[in-house]
Amino acid sequence: MRRGNWRMAETVPFRARGFVARERGWAAAVTLLAVLAVWQIGAELRWFSVAFLSTPAAIARALWHLAISGELGRDLGASLGRLLGGWLGGTLAGLVAGLAIGLFSTLRSPGMAVVSALFPIPKIALVPLFIIWFGIGEGSKLVTVGFGVFFPMAISTIAAVDAVPRNLIRMGQSFGLSQAAVVWRIVLPGALPALLAAMRITAATAIILLVAAEMIGAENGIGAFVLRAGNLYDIDALMAGIAVLSLIGLVAARLIGLAERALLKWR
Repeated sequence: MRRGNWRMAETVPFRARGFVARERGWAAAVTLLAVLAVWQIGAELRWFSVAFLSTPAAIARALWHLAISGELGRDLGASLGRLLGGWLGGTLAGLVAGLAIGLFSTLRSPGMAVVSALFPIPKIALVPLFIIWFGIGEGSKLVTVGFGVFFPMAISTIAAVDAVPRNLIRMGQSFGLSQAAVVWRIVLPGALPALLAAMRITAATAIILLVAAEMIGAENGIGAFVLRAGNLYDIDALMAGIAVLSLIGLVAARLIGLAERALLKWR
């Protein structure tokens, strides 16, 4: 009886494998293709009027004509430059401010007061003010994107620092690590998953603010292109511009996902 029980115990499978979310690229691609196929079929079967919503085929043709004419390249290049500059500036500033507020007690209350007071202000409403301050050129667009990215990044950084287990920090201090070494070796690695997740959110925020800034005061850029297409009631071009914005968001999310894989191998 004991031998039988012992043998049964030996055959029990190991169940403590943890929770690992695996990405399947083929599933994402199939889902997007299925949505596009249903969209195109719906247009062919007249489920909706193509006068108000273009088909994927019409959008693809519009993108092709814009690409070969060079208009897409000019507008896309202008938008990407503004997006990258504003997002990097706002992200770095928010990261530094969040670390300072999260790590130093003397800065926490004043810093949180300023961030909490300014964060709820709709950043789109500040675009005209930024144009008055920084002009109609590139400065106002960069400041709009950077200012909008700064606050969610700062708040996320503060929360990420607070979420680092304090016993790990005390352990590092007990081993004689300096304050800088504790931050570099314990706090930042522990906060990194939350920081990368915040970057996904701020990337989408940056795209939204960029389009708003370009619609209000820009001669080129995807936002200005979408506004022109809407004024001309060119639905195909309008939807093509929206598709480009969606692709920018997908690429940004993919790049951040690759960064997560490279930086979070230890998880």
